[in-house]
Amino acid sequence: MQRRTRHPMLEHLAVLVGEWETDATHRLMPSTAVRGGSAFEWLEGGHFLIWRAHNEHPNFPDSISILGCADPDGADAAAGTRGDCSLSYFDSRGIVRRYALAAEAGVWRFWRDWPGFAQRFTGTLSGDGNTITGLAELCQDGTTWEEDLHITYKRVR
Repeated sequence: MQRRTRHPMLEHLAVLVGEWETDATHRLMPSTAVRGGSAFEWLEGGHFLIWRAHNEHPNFPDSISILGCADPDGADAAAGTRGDCSLSYFDSRGIVRRYALAAEAGVWRFWRDWPGFAQRFTGTLSGDGNTITGLAELCQDGTTWEEDLHITYKRVR
């Protein structure tokens, strides 16, 4: 069986590989610093990125996510996923969510349009590649987006 090549969009996520310290604030707890860490690593074969996140605050769940793209040449077409990129999220509360995913040089995004609870995230990488400034937004009424979570990732190694 011929191995497929990595989806071109995933090349922009390669800069995430490694360990990061995180510091976040949430709109419902604006005076509380939520510290933690994240680690990104490729699944063997390099087609899927595994993202593990840990938070030290008990009100914020730990999670694991798988980021990847279907084969743009159509090997996954029977599943209706030709070239689609997604992030599958699982957390310590038992929550499962699926997001659309996109990346370009220095920026990665994921989002989901769910009635009453639409979400979107943008992470912007610093010029030296050692800091990510992230903003998660929430839309509960189908129209108005509000800032939900500000998070900063600092590369550990």
